[in-house]
Amino acid sequence: MNLHENNAPAKQTTALIEVEHLNKTFSSTDGSSLQVLKDVTMTLHEGEVVAILGKSGSGKSTLLRTLAGLIAPSSGEVRYRGEVLRGANPGAAMVFQSFALMPWLTVQDNVELGLRAANVPEAEREARALAAIAQIGLEGFERAYPRELSGGMRQRVGFARALVLQPDVLMMDEPFSALDVLTSENLRGELIELWNQPDVPTKCICIVTHNIEEAVLLADRVLVLGTNPGRIKAEVPILLPRPRDRRSPTFESAVDQLYAILADREERSASASSPGPLTHPLPDASVGGLAGLVEIVLAHDGQADLPDLADELSFEIDDLLPLVDAGVMLGLLEVEGAQAFLTLDGRAWVTASVGGSKTMFAEFALGRAPLVKTIVAALEHSNDGALRDDFFRDLLRRGFGPEEVERQLATAIAWGRHGELFDYDANTGELVLSEVAASLMSEFGETGF
Repeated sequence: MNLHENNAPAKQTTALIEVEHLNKTFSSTDGSSLQVLKDVTMTLHEGEVVAILGKSGSGKSTLLRTLAGLIAPSSGEVRYRGEVLRGANPGAAMVFQSFALMPWLTVQDNVELGLRAANVPEAEREARALAAIAQIGLEGFERAYPRELSGGMRQRVGFARALVLQPDVLMMDEPFSALDVLTSENLRGELIELWNQPDVPTKCICIVTHNIEEAVLLADRVLVLGTNPGRIKAEVPILLPRPRDRRSPTFESAVDQLYAILADREERSASASSPGPLTHPLPDASVGGLAGLVEIVLAHDGQADLPDLADELSFEIDDLLPLVDAGVMLGLLEVEGAQAFLTLDGRAWVTASVGGSKTMFAEFALGRAPLVKTIVAALEHSNDGALRDDFFRDLLRRGFGPEEVERQLATAIAWGRHGELFDYDANTGELVLSEVAASLMSEFGETGF
C-alpha cells in the first residue's frame, strides 16, 4: 500500500502546516474593520486529504490563502514544517476556481510559469512540464492555447501547473465549481486516481468547497467553518474506503451529519441576547425562493430531509441553506439535525391568500428580521418618514464588507417592499415608510444597531 491508499487518515506523524489561534481582520477605506477569521487552530498532516467546508462568507478562501502565505494573519501563527511563514508558503501550490491561465501562453508555457519564477534551468523546466502535462492526460495539447480548450481541460492545466512545482501541499479553492456536473465528477475521480499514484510528489491535499457530497467523496477529514466570523465549528473524520459509493448508507450518514452541522442554529443563538442587524444578518434569500421551499416542505407532509431535498432539487448547499436560514429566522421552519419541519406559521403563510400572505409576511419580517425592523424604526423616527439608503449603508459597514453591505440592504429592501412596510425609489435611493408599517410598529417595538 502506498502512502495515500488509506481508508482513514494516515498516521499523523508529520505535520506539514500548523495554524495556531489565527485571526484575520480586513480594514475598509472608511476606517471600519471586518473580522473574517477568528481563533482558527488546525493542522495539515502528511498523507491526508482535508476538506474545508462552509457556507458563503465563512472565510474558506481567506483561510486557504493564509495557509498558502498569500495573506498575512492579523494575529496568530501559520507554520510550514515548523517554520513561521513570513511570505509565500514554499511547500504549497494553488489551484484556483477560475483556472487563472494566461490566455497568451500555450499550455506548456502556462505550466512552466512557476518554474520560470523559481529560475529552474530551461531543460529541466521543459522536462518537468511535459511530465506534468502527461500526468494529467493532456499529451498532444502542449502547444494549444487556453481558448482552444474546454473548461475541464483548462482546469487540468491548472492541476499540472501546481503539480509541476512538486508541492508538499496541493491547495484547491473550489476547483470544480465553475465546471458542469459531468466534468466535475470526472475530474474528482481523476484527482483521487492521481493521489493514489505512488510517484505523486504531493503529500497532502487541502480543498475548499461548499459542496457536502464533494467533501465526503474526496476527504479523509472535513473541517466545517461557522460564519460571522469564520471559525472551525466541527472536525469530522470520513472513515470510508475508496472508491466511495454515494448510495451507501455510510456515505449518506456522513452527508447527513455535515448537513446537520451546517444547518445548526448554534452560531445564531449564541449571539447577543437582543438580536440586531450585525449579529443576526439576513440570509441571501428571495421571498419567492422562500415560498417555494416552504411549499415543497408542505408537499412532503410538513417534514423534509435536507440532503434528500437538495438532491431532489439538484441544489447545492449555497442554494438551499440560505433559504432554510430565512425560513428559520422568520419562524416558518424549524430545523433539527438534517430535518426541516414546517411550523404553524409556515403552514398558515403558504396556504393563505395573496393579500393574507403579504400581511403575514410583513408581521414576520418586522417582528423577526432585525434589519427590516431597524429600517422601519429609523423611518418612523425621521422627520418625514423617509431616509436615504446611504444612511443604512453607513451603519452596516460597522459589521460587514462592501459586498455584504449591498447584499444585506438589497435583501432587506426586497423583504420590506414585499410586505408593503416601505417603498423604495432606486433612482433617488430613498426609502419611505408605509401606513402598514407605522401601525405594526406599536405592536413590535423598536430595535437598533
